[in-house]
Amino acid sequence: MKTFSDQQKGSLLAFIAVILITPDSILIRLSNIETWGLLFYRGAIPFLIVLMGLIFFYKKNIFKALIGIGYPGIFYVLSFSICNITFILSIQNTNVANTLVMVAMAPMISAILGSIFLKEIPDLKTWIAIIITLISVAYIFHDSIEMGKFYGDLFGLITAFGLACNAVIARYAKNRDLVPSAVIGKLCVAIFAFFFVDTFALVEKDIIFVPLMCIMCVAIPFVLVTIAPRFIPAEEVNLFFLLETIIGPFWVWLVINEQPSIETIQGGTIIILTIAVHSFNKIKNS
Repeated sequence: MKTFSDQQKGSLLAFIAVILITPDSILIRLSNIETWGLLFYRGAIPFLIVLMGLIFFYKKNIFKALIGIGYPGIFYVLSFSICNITFILSIQNTNVANTLVMVAMAPMISAILGSIFLKEIPDLKTWIAIIITLISVAYIFHDSIEMGKFYGDLFGLITAFGLACNAVIARYAKNRDLVPSAVIGKLCVAIFAFFFVDTFALVEKDIIFVPLMCIMCVAIPFVLVTIAPRFIPAEEVNLFFLLETIIGPFWVWLVINEQPSIETIQGGTIIILTIAVHSFNKIKNS
């Protein structure tokens, strides 16, 4: 019987995760539930599903795992919760393409934060990539200000910042299991949103769309992305996630004919290519 190599396992897990995530943006757009109701379900449903997985994995040690996250885990919970909220606010206040391009900036922001807090000084190629992507983001922001979508793009950039913080925290506490922190983060999102929800009722198509996105686009990919870096480097996982930046807007264009501006296409293309080339170089030199 043929066995898969670590490279094949990691690549397959990351690829499946990204493919499952790509319809997330269009499902958010198609749902009629108000923002805080959506955030409540996107926190509560994945929390319950992944918690069941943790109980199966940790068994009697589940409570020890949840309360043993330490200070790094607490900061991880905070940044994870914030970027979960700002992602939805971004999708609802700007073009999907803009949101996903901003989120794609996470690896570059992570490199900057790593140089500050972990003293991991990026090499010259990384600094060049950072400068190119930051100029591209400024170019997109300029267009968004004129179109009245500045705050949506800003929420997207905050999401990228939160994801970058998560990556830095994970590197800082590399010997600590932070998966329970992400689960607690989902619970915190649900609890926070609970106090602002107008109604919990799911009507018409939301009965299908909301549970579908929470399970298929959030819970399952979360598990797969958590496992994938055990088999392949994080840079390779990041490469797979660039596919979401391309396929996500395609679904939105195909279903509701939302077209990104020419500035977003130009700036986004530069960002995607820069991060892709940078990641390939890191993999090649590793």
